[in-house]
Amino acid sequence: MAVPVIAGLGTAQPPGATQDELWSGFFAGHFPDATRALAQRIFANSGVTRRQAAVNPLLEDVSDWPTERRMRRYQVEALPLGKEAVGRALTAAGLDAGDVGMFIVCSCTGYATPGLDILLARDLGMAPHTQRMVVGHMGCYAALPGLGAAGDFVTARQRPALLLCAELTSLHIQPATARLDTQQIVSHALFSDAAVAAVVVPGGRGYALREVTAITDTSTADHMTWDVTDTGFRMGLSPKVPQVLSRHVRGLVDGLLARHGATLSEVGGWAVHPGGPRILDVVERELALPPQALDAARATLDAHGNCSSATVLLILDRLLRAQRPAERILMLAFGPGLTLYAALLDHTP
Repeated sequence: MAVPVIAGLGTAQPPGATQDELWSGFFAGHFPDATRALAQRIFANSGVTRRQAAVNPLLEDVSDWPTERRMRRYQVEALPLGKEAVGRALTAAGLDAGDVGMFIVCSCTGYATPGLDILLARDLGMAPHTQRMVVGHMGCYAALPGLGAAGDFVTARQRPALLLCAELTSLHIQPATARLDTQQIVSHALFSDAAVAAVVVPGGRGYALREVTAITDTSTADHMTWDVTDTGFRMGLSPKVPQVLSRHVRGLVDGLLARHGATLSEVGGWAVHPGGPRILDVVERELALPPQALDAARATLDAHGNCSSATVLLILDRLLRAQRPAERILMLAFGPGLTLYAALLDHTP
């Protein structure tokens, strides 16, 4: 039976602005005087030079919008981005929308019914019998369980599956407050918008999806939250997150590689979700990686910020566009739970 293979990726992003432009043009006036100096340091040390926003705060301040208005705007903005990413992924894989047997959409930044899965299936011409799945509110690691579900469908049905991660974090800028809220400052300094699609097929050329695995430390469930409020979704981000990752990441990676008779030294590409510079530093230290191993993750953070679930696929796309793509790639992503997900990919000529 043919193994599931990632045969094509497609990306789409709205217009961007530099971190300096976002700071001076909006956020410098958004934070109260007492916290502005701290906020400026956090923005400067975020590892981000440029970010993309479907709803650009330099042009439109959504911070006081009610959640209903944000959700309506989500559908307006996410639909064309999703369509662009999916179209590029299908073209890269040499498939038509009618070939898709399963369509999976991941997003934690917007909800609507009918959702992106139905609207895109309609607009792109997917078959009426195409199965659909929506993965919501899993946060930054959602792409990997999404890939796992796509791989399972492909293995069981021997038909193509399509995954789309579409995130519009720009819709969730929170109202200004008089008190110090470091967690919101960090969130506003890091997050960005993107849509990335991946086509998974039975066999052929590409990257075989060998396994998707996870570990969740429920004792730290309060360390990362994404609460639905009357004014959008509000991020809770504990500074203890890197400590939790440091306890679990080596065991998760070693176990995954051991099950496939591989070692750390045999991994040539690392697609590690850049939740922030400290996250990458912890992964690099705990896995004893050479300094250049996480270059793609750091470059993605620098150029695009943290795009939630879409980010790890942006990094994978960067790795695959390298002059000499790695034969073996390990993907890592982290999010609420506190959850760590990993996936192992091997090149198939």
